[in-house]
Amino acid sequence: MLSRRGALLLAAGGLVQLSLPPAVPAAAPARSADRYGEVAAALAERARSAAPWAGLPVAETGYRNLVLAASGGPERLTAAADLAVRIAGYDEYPVVYPRRIELVRAGDGWRVEREESAGGPPAPWDFGPLRSAPGAHCLVLGPVAGPDPAELVAVGDRAVPAVTEVWGGAWPGRLLLERPATEEQFARLLEGDPDGWTGMAAVTVAAPGAPWHTPSDRVLVNPEAYGRLSDFGRQVVITHEATHVATRADTRAWTPLWLSEGVADWTAYRDSGRSPRQIAPELARDVAAGKPPTALPADRDFAAGATGIAQAYEQSWLACELIARVHGPRRLVAFYRAIGAADGQGEERERRTDRLMRRELGVGLEEFTRLWLEQVAAL
Repeated sequence: MLSRRGALLLAAGGLVQLSLPPAVPAAAPARSADRYGEVAAALAERARSAAPWAGLPVAETGYRNLVLAASGGPERLTAAADLAVRIAGYDEYPVVYPRRIELVRAGDGWRVEREESAGGPPAPWDFGPLRSAPGAHCLVLGPVAGPDPAELVAVGDRAVPAVTEVWGGAWPGRLLLERPATEEQFARLLEGDPDGWTGMAAVTVAAPGAPWHTPSDRVLVNPEAYGRLSDFGRQVVITHEATHVATRADTRAWTPLWLSEGVADWTAYRDSGRSPRQIAPELARDVAAGKPPTALPADRDFAAGATGIAQAYEQSWLACELIARVHGPRRLVAFYRAIGAADGQGEERERRTDRLMRRELGVGLEEFTRLWLEQVAAL
């Protein structure tokens, strides 16, 4: 599970200084203010026209924090601004994209010649025109020339009720899925190296610029890795990511990744009818080869491209499966929420996990690890 937040970008060079002939020096500030107003009006019209994001159910758009700089003569300007876009029905707060905009004089106003990302992940429409496909519980965004979104809509619509059945209705109960055209675009949206994301079918990220507590999380789908999965595998992946969205408010920096990834996989595989060997084949092979784990997975084991990342997920699923089977699903949910409570700030993580494990499950971390290793050995 991954999180990304946008940051405001100030343009290099500061405010533009525009000069009139020496005979009328007092008019320069007014002229500069006129140009600022003209550009602001041009960008406001651009936001209303919604040309770059046509095809999306946009509820609110606008450019903020405008800064102008001269660019190759009096008829050209460069602007830095934050573009705020809110998707109707999904975003409680606008998503913020820092933008670099090149403008040219057009009659009495200004025309946008080029607009691009100025920091943070690109906007989805930077890769080309988009279309949206709504479902009962989800919205899929993808390129106009991309695959039919109907299949992904159906997967998302099944994932949301499955997650709500376990985690309750406190989360918004809706899912925003973005599927770019290529794996390279997927990596760029994550600001990562494409080679590091080749095995990841989907990732949950936070909307750029949104407050940390908002439910405006996106699920980015890797079109190539997702496309190689079976129908069952696709459902597991999207239900896993939907669990991350539903549990965002209960997940903190001190939540161990084995627990957050484990509950997501446990929710996704719940009632699937699959055996532990079917759900954890890589781990089962390691056990058969005499290479079992000796401890619960560390956070670093889940890094994109990490050696043994498949086993880390399978080990985490087995740990949460053990809790749910012995103590019940409701106790697993209660333990997860206790770990992620706000009072964890400043407490050493392993000590906190041990303390809350004793309180919620009646067993300490060391004893739980021993019991888990017995389950691993039985694969």
